Amino acid sequence: MSARGRYVVAIGVFDGLHLGHAALLERALAIGRAAGAPCAVVSFDPHPDVVLARSFQAIPPLSPIPEKRARLRGMGIERVDILPFTRELAALEPEEFVDRHLIEPLHPLALVVGADFALGRRRAGNVTRLAAIGDTRGFTVHAIPLLEMDGAPVTSTRIRGLLSEGRVGEAGRLLGRPYDLAGRVVTGEGIGRTLGVPTANLRPHEEKFMPGHGVYAAWSRIDGGAERVPTALSLGTRPTFDGSLPVIEAHLLDWSGDLVGRELVVELAEWLRPQARFENAESLRAAMNEDLARARAALKAAAL
Repeated sequence: MSARGRYVVAIGVFDGLHLGHAALLERALAIGRAAGAPCAVVSFDPHPDVVLARSFQAIPPLSPIPEKRARLRGMGIERVDILPFTRELAALEPEEFVDRHLIEPLHPLALVVGADFALGRRRAGNVTRLAAIGDTRGFTVHAIPLLEMDGAPVTSTRIRGLLSEGRVGEAGRLLGRPYDLAGRVVTGEGIGRTLGVPTANLRPHEEKFMPGHGVYAAWSRIDGGAERVPTALSLGTRPTFDGSLPVIEAHLLDWSGDLVGRELVVELAEWLRPQARFENAESLRAAMNEDLARARAALKAAAL
C-alpha cells in the first residue's frame, strides 16, 4: 500500500509539548518527509491519570486543547485528533483500540510513541505488542527514548513541580520556551491604580496550570504582537486585602494605555518573591515599587 491517504501517527498526552515531546514529534515528521506522508497526532482529554484515579484531583493542563492544537500545527502536524479519555476507552484491548482509533480514521504508515508508552486494557498495548499489531496491519512502530536533562527525564510532571515552586526559568528550559499565561484583560477593582501601580487583570481563556503564587518578572505581548513589553506579574490572592480567589495582575513597565478587552500573553521569566501580607497600603506600595525595580533589573540582565 502506498503512502497516499496514510499518516505517520504520533500518539500520547503531549501535555506541555516540552523538549521531550518535540524530539518525538520531530522523529515523526522526519519519517513522514521520507515517506511523503503527512503527520497526525492522537492525544487524549482529560488526562488519563485523572480518569484512572492515579491522581486524586483534576490536573490542570500545561497546554489547554486550543493551545496544544495551535502549537502542533505550528510544528507541521497536519491533523490533531483528541480522543475523550474514558474508562471504556482504557478498557479496550490494544487491537480494538488500534482498529477503531488508528486504522479506520488514519490508515497509519508508522506509529511513533515514547519508549514507555502503553495503551488499552491493563496497559497491555506496550511497544512490543503494538509492533506485533503493526506487523499484521501494515504499519511500523518507532519507540523514542525519554529525553534527559540534568540527570532526569523531561516530563510534564517534572515541569509542573518546578512551576509549583516558582522555578519558571528551569521549567522554561525543559519546555524549550517560556511558560506563558494568556487571556483577555478585564476590569479589576482598581487597587493597583490607587497605589500608583496600575495593573491589567488577566482572565485566562481556558483552565491552565498555575505557577506558585508570588511576584514574577515577565514579558507581555499585546493582541498577538511580536513586541515583548517588560512586565512585573503578581499571581496570588491579594492577602493584604483579605483576598481568597487567585488573580493574575500584570504591570507593563514603561507602557501606558488601556488594556481592558485586549488579548495579553505573559511569558514568565523569573520568580522574584513569594506572596506576602503587608500591614497597610503604604507598605504594599513600597513593596510594589521595589518589585518593579527588581523586575526591570532581572529582565535587563536576561536580555544581555
